[in-house]
Amino acid sequence: QVQLVESGGGLVQAGGSLRLSCAASGSTFSRYDVAWYRQAPEKQRELVARISSGGSINYADSVKGRFTISRDNGKKTLYLQMNSLKVEDTAVYYCNAQRYAMDYWGKGTLVTVSS
Repeated sequence: QVQLVESGGGLVQAGGSLRLSCAASGSTFSRYDVAWYRQAPEKQRELVARISSGGSINYADSVKGRFTISRDNGKKTLYLQMNSLKVEDTAVYYCNAQRYAMDYWGKGTLVTVSS
């Protein structure tokens, strides 16, 4: 079992930055592929960035060059550094951990970018 708790969301002006964190509890966090997803109002949840247990990273095209995903396995924490934020980045951001058939989600943290 893995429990995930996101933090770091808030209100920021366009062009600003935020850093999201996802604290994991439970064992073997390092063995999970972890990711950030987001869901904007009336839109489907979408992948933002993913980092595998081996360290491979991929990003959605919409955030490449602006967002950076990282993990600290010792602290069992996943991060998302978001720079040059745009109004269209407004969404609830969710942390996800996957390993084999196991799939865990946090409750999300709201990011609001104002113009």
